[in-house]
This record gives sequence, C-alpha cells and structure tokens, in this order.
Amino acid sequence: MELIDLHTHSTASDGTLAPAQVAAAAAEAGLAAVALTDHDTTQGLAEFLAAAAPGGPELVPGVELSVDRPDGGSLHLVGLWVDPEEPRFKEGLERVQNARLERNPKIAARLRELGLDVSLEEVAAAAGGGQVGRPHFAQVLVDKGMVGGPGEAFGRYLKRGAPAYVEKQRLTPEQAMALIRGAGGVSVLAHPGLLELHPAALEKLAARLMEQGLMAIEAYYSEHNPAQERSLKEMAARLGLAVSGGSDFHGFNKPGIRLGAGKGTLRVPASLLAGLKQARDAGAR
Repeated sequence: MELIDLHTHSTASDGTLAPAQVAAAAAEAGLAAVALTDHDTTQGLAEFLAAAAPGGPELVPGVELSVDRPDGGSLHLVGLWVDPEEPRFKEGLERVQNARLERNPKIAARLRELGLDVSLEEVAAAAGGGQVGRPHFAQVLVDKGMVGGPGEAFGRYLKRGAPAYVEKQRLTPEQAMALIRGAGGVSVLAHPGLLELHPAALEKLAARLMEQGLMAIEAYYSEHNPAQERSLKEMAARLGLAVSGGSDFHGFNKPGIRLGAGKGTLRVPASLLAGLKQARDAGAR
C-alpha cells in the first residue's frame, strides 16, 4: 500500500529539517506524497517545492493555522494545496505573524520575571532564521541548562496556564478557512483527538466548522489510537468530510515521531488523496 504524510514541519517554523530535507526524507521513506504544513507561515514552501524530483513523492504546499476554538481555547487547521502568493492569503498570514512578533517579547519578559535570562536574540538564533515560537524559547532554556528538556520547558513555563505563557491573537475558524479556500486549498481539522472532546461533542464541533468551510478531518495521526482513527473515519463519512492524515513530524523536536510512520504504526493510505483533491476542486468552483 502506498503511503503519504500530509502534516509535517520544517525549520521555517519549529521543525529541525530544512524544507528541502523534508522532501528528501519523504522520498527516502518511499512516500507517495508529503505536505509541508509549517505553523502560520509558508516561508519554506518555495524551497520545498523546488526539491521536487522525477519519480519522487508529490509535494503538497500547506500550512497549519492556530485559530480560536468556538467553545474556548484554540484548535488547529491544516490547509493543503494552498497558493502562498494569493494576496489575501498572504495578508492574512502577515497578520498572524505580527501577532506572534508581539507575543514573543512578552514571553521573554515573563521568563525574566521568573529569574530566567532568555533574550530575544538567543531565541531568534535558535529559530535559525525561521519563524520564532515557543519551541525556540524551550530550546534556549534547554541549551542554557535551565531545564532538562523541551517537555520540562513547556510543562513548567510555556504551556497554556504556565507562568510564562502568553495568549496570542488568533484568526477565527471562519476567517482561516476563508483564507485557505481563497488560496485554492483544502481546510482540514488537525489532530481532533487532541481536543479531548466526547465523540458527540466533537461531531457537533465538526458540523459547525463545516458550515464555515471545513472540508476534511485528520483521522490518521500519530497520537490517535486505532479506536479514535476508526471513529473519526466513521464521523467523516456521516458528515460528508474528506479524510486526511499525517505524522506531525518535527524532526528532533519530536524525536518519537517519524516521517510517514508517526510512532511506528501510522499508515496513511495514498488513496485518501483522491477525496481530498475532489474537495479541493469542489471548493474552487
């Protein structure tokens, strides 16, 4: 069975492989297709798409957007086959990136208040020219010996509810899905199992998001167990949503997650591409 991975990250956000390296790793893994879906940025897509090779995997330009959750908190939407040069899409991402830029000094200030000397220059260096986010603050904390690992950094300081966490301004789901659709893409509810909702509540949320433009759901995911995967595929069938899947590969930043294989048991069938492309083409009409 041919396999795909439609949820990966590079050094353009918080992954450790460069965009071209993600494409090369997908080819080495024998994947039929791979999507690059960096957080709130398409900065790596030009390099990623330029790495296409005859006989290699289909390279899908994507993005992952953090949006406000209708019932509080946040959720993530993956956009697949987005055109990074579409003007309104570019403008929307710029607003999101500006919100990140406004948040980062506040995180640094809170860390200093806690006695942790972390400068924005150090965090930018950790990002290696890519978009700065909380994983890069975590990396600096690790590098300076202030915590034992990224998990401890998030648990003690950076996760929601921790003392250095700062909320950021996000798009609404409707705004994000309109941007994705306007850029020719397919909007996918990412890792729904991580929302920790009862199946009935999750289906209600998905139905509500469908009214705003949701086209697919990520049933296959590294953290989903077989029962969740099966339940999500059944829910997608009931609602008329396409099914997607991916590992959420970040390289060394998520050392237990392998490209195309997740924790070792993830198998995302290439047959899903047909349904996703059908949703994409229907959205373009």
